[in-house]
Amino acid sequence: MLKRGLIFAIGLFLVSCSGEDKTVEPVVPSSFELKRSDFSALAGWEKDDFRMFEKALGDVCDALQKMRQQSLKSGVLEYSLVSYRKHCGKMAQIKDSNELKAYIRQNFEPYAVIVNGSSYGKFTSYYEANLRASFIREGKYQYPIYGKPKDLVEVNLRDFDAGLPDRRLVGRVKNGKLVKYYTRQEIDEGRLDAPVILWGDNPVDIYIMQIQGAAVATLPDGKEIRVGYADNNGHKFRGIGSILLEKGLIKPGEASMPKIRDWLQKNGDKAKRNMLLNDRYIFHKIVNADGPIGAMGLPLVAGRSMAVDKSYIPLGTMMWLETSGPDGEALNRVVMAEDVGSAIKGGIRGDYFWGHGEDALKYAGRMNSKGRYFILLPKGTEVKVNGR
Repeated sequence: MLKRGLIFAIGLFLVSCSGEDKTVEPVVPSSFELKRSDFSALAGWEKDDFRMFEKALGDVCDALQKMRQQSLKSGVLEYSLVSYRKHCGKMAQIKDSNELKAYIRQNFEPYAVIVNGSSYGKFTSYYEANLRASFIREGKYQYPIYGKPKDLVEVNLRDFDAGLPDRRLVGRVKNGKLVKYYTRQEIDEGRLDAPVILWGDNPVDIYIMQIQGAAVATLPDGKEIRVGYADNNGHKFRGIGSILLEKGLIKPGEASMPKIRDWLQKNGDKAKRNMLLNDRYIFHKIVNADGPIGAMGLPLVAGRSMAVDKSYIPLGTMMWLETSGPDGEALNRVVMAEDVGSAIKGGIRGDYFWGHGEDALKYAGRMNSKGRYFILLPKGTEVKVNGR
């Protein structure tokens, strides 16, 4: 899953979306409400070509059809899946993007999300990283990419007491007690006993992959494989951007992902020492999919997938996004809420997925925009906000 949350908003550089946290954290709202709106209020609706949206929608619809539950819910919002599933079946038969857009406009209705009286929030973005790697440790391929350790233990507090938060803890068993798992520095010192799934040729690229949660790895023979998120060591994330800014090693104007990567590449041991200050470590797995795997277990679709705070927005929700790209250009389009991220917290907070490659990096590393979104639901859907 992509980390997701993410990407390097100036001074923050928190992890995106990657979909690390699998539980719904208890919400202390902040006033959360939905206001029924109209498609005429959606800026740019007519201009969206819906290209590739049918892929994201189809994957989500397939997943919703397989779910046992009859509703999707977050900590504050719940809506019935009965109508949604019926429309999914009909939309699957539509092959033309314009026809799909017309069908949604005729059969769905938008709801503006409002938190504490405002419909605006913060939107960042993320991408799928690149690196070079080999299945064999040889030559320049000397840096391990670890799979999930066998001794890593996960527990949910609510499994022990229904009155406890739905919160996931990660650790290892030592002398019959659950203790914290190894930190990044301890793993770097060789204390970890975990499978090595690949050997990389550049520790900075591996570190960036951990921030993003996934990557495309190019093998020595030129073949490309996808490396996805498997788990994490349970420690808090500390962004390399904020570390470098706090120490005065970079200036605010240099706090974009491309420039931070350049700084890390050029500063050897100093870069390593600062990267070790982030205790969180991500474990990976090789995946066979059309894109990086998000929190729903589905391949993310460039330009059509977004990470949200699932304490507020249920995963699988169709949404209309209105924000701006890194150069101020309008970014108004229909997306699916498919992923989560450690930095993606709040009722109006999103992390937009740009896709794979250098162009995606250039966009993702600089986006930090104000915006809003609408939830798109079938007409007549039973909706509950804060249990009402």
